[in-house]
Amino acid sequence: MPYPFLADLVLTLHVAIVVFIVGGLVAVFVGGALGWRWVRHRSFRGLHLAAIAVVVLQSWLGQWCALTTLESWLRAQAGESGYTRSFVETWLHRLLYLEGPFWAFTLAYTVFGGLVLLAWWRVPPRPGA
Repeated sequence: MPYPFLADLVLTLHVAIVVFIVGGLVAVFVGGALGWRWVRHRSFRGLHLAAIAVVVLQSWLGQWCALTTLESWLRAQAGESGYTRSFVETWLHRLLYLEGPFWAFTLAYTVFGGLVLLAWWRVPPRPGA
């Protein structure tokens, strides 16, 4: 099995989801101010809200992200340990994983989820937009 490749693929997906969540909120506020219609599209907004809701819920329940768990398992299956990382893994890990107490991340995710809800009120989605 190509476990290192699959682990890098999971990590890349994980970063893409983080970019979607963070970038999506920025796009909603900027796009709302600039009149971009696509930021009010219900499908985009529903997917964005669902994504941050999963992160917040997992955090409240004290669970690790499923993608983090899967990536770790794949790396273990590949026999990887220490700093044996590919280029993709090294740089994406530096961007994605920060050190800190679990409660700090729970608070940050909750505040961010609140901002996503605020965006629904300040830049409401519209049917067919």
